[in-house]
Amino acid sequence: EVQLVESGGGLVQPGGSLRLSCTASGFSFSSSGMSWARQAPGKGLEWVSGIQSDGSTDYTDSMKGRFTISRDNAKNTVYLQMNSLKPEDTAVYYCAVGVFRNSWSKYDYWGQGTQVTVSS
Repeated sequence: EVQLVESGGGLVQPGGSLRLSCTASGFSFSSSGMSWARQAPGKGLEWVSGIQSDGSTDYTDSMKGRFTISRDNAKNTVYLQMNSLKPEDTAVYYCAVGVFRNSWSKYDYWGQGTQVTVSS
């Protein structure tokens, strides 16, 4: 059974940082691309970033330079380091298996999400 468990969300002030983690099990993590997506209140899903099995990364333009995705295959974990956070980054953040940008139908497995709130 595929499981994805996100953690690391919380309340942070504008300009602050958070590191999200997604620990995976039940599939060959090291051979799989992984993505982060988010859903802000009242809005649809937005793809944030992805990392392929070879470590190559991709980002939505608005997150480039502020967010960094990485992975630790020994720990079956993908990370999202978020810096210079803005109130508009407030959302539930999800990890998913694969890197398909906004082609949501291609993602078979999702985590339960972790809430990030950016507010003073």
